[in-house]
Amino acid sequence: MSHELIAKELAGVKEPIVLVYAFNATGKTRLSVAYKDATKGPGGLHAGVYFNAYSEDLFVWDNDPENGETNIQLDIRKSSLNRFHSSLTEDDIRVKLHRFRPNYRFDFIPHENPEDGIKAVMFFSEITDPEDPNKVAKVPFKISRGEERIFVWCFFLALFDAEGWADTRSSHFFIDDPVSSLDDHNIFITASTIYDLIDEHLDKRRFVITTHHIGLFSILSDMMKKGEKSSKFEKKVRLCTLSLKKGEVSLENCRNDVFLYHLRLLQVLDAAHAADEVKAYHFALLRQVLENIASFLGVGQFSYVLNQIGITDTEEVASIVNMLSHKKVYYFESDELVPDTKAIFDKVFLGIKEKYQFVLHTPAPASRTPAAS
Repeated sequence: MSHELIAKELAGVKEPIVLVYAFNATGKTRLSVAYKDATKGPGGLHAGVYFNAYSEDLFVWDNDPENGETNIQLDIRKSSLNRFHSSLTEDDIRVKLHRFRPNYRFDFIPHENPEDGIKAVMFFSEITDPEDPNKVAKVPFKISRGEERIFVWCFFLALFDAEGWADTRSSHFFIDDPVSSLDDHNIFITASTIYDLIDEHLDKRRFVITTHHIGLFSILSDMMKKGEKSSKFEKKVRLCTLSLKKGEVSLENCRNDVFLYHLRLLQVLDAAHAADEVKAYHFALLRQVLENIASFLGVGQFSYVLNQIGITDTEEVASIVNMLSHKKVYYFESDELVPDTKAIFDKVFLGIKEKYQFVLHTPAPASRTPAAS
């Protein structure tokens, strides 16, 4: 199935909240673009607003190498959104950032023409002159990748409130993976901002949220399925997975109210193993299973799990698993396994199944979700 067909399928889902877990390289950003096209109104007008990789690409660092990084800043490329910048203030962003507890300060740098909006953002620390406490200098610096992701997300959260944009494209929010490069703590906070956004706007619009991160997926599904407002959300949420199988993208419903991710991974690995189609990227999934088991057991390293399932050369096997997990297989380079590496996968995977006796069911075939009546 193509991303365009899946976008139309999503547009017809009756539930107003759709959470989609998507393995990497399944085309989440392509799906958001296809959804935008599938939901356009008369005259080609966009019906909703979007946060995706294109949103993040509007923010580009100017490292100012010519001046020794004296004036380093985060540039904002011009787009159709610039005309809405005039309604944003630094305080609007700070309100959204507050729960993340940033340890930096920032100023907007406007374009000369106010109608062009914000040109850049300067992040800085303040240094007081030891000889004159009344003199304070702003020293620009570059925030971390994770901090940048959080800032951009909060910028868009504030922009969602801007008059003339989200309130006029009021059909839906499509949010694609705002948690790249974030640690677990900030992923939880990001999930809470998305939950608050849904809680505030659910009566007026629908939400489609895609992510490759099981933490974000699980937290949001738990909040809405088992949280204090579950009676409001539980019948309005659909949980799905987006998968890539033999070159075809498929959208599948999660069959149980509780989405047990490690079992889903094991199902994928079991199917690949049974069909003798194990590739290098399956080691990334295998590593996640090992880490989930290690976390459940309360140990820090998955090498402990390797030892428990009978692997004697744990350090060597752990090194191979790590190496293949971090390989850039999602750039579609060759991921065929040599026989020795395939044997390591078999030994670890079969050891997990034998030791922990997970009950696996073959994943349901891709099924078309019913359209709204």
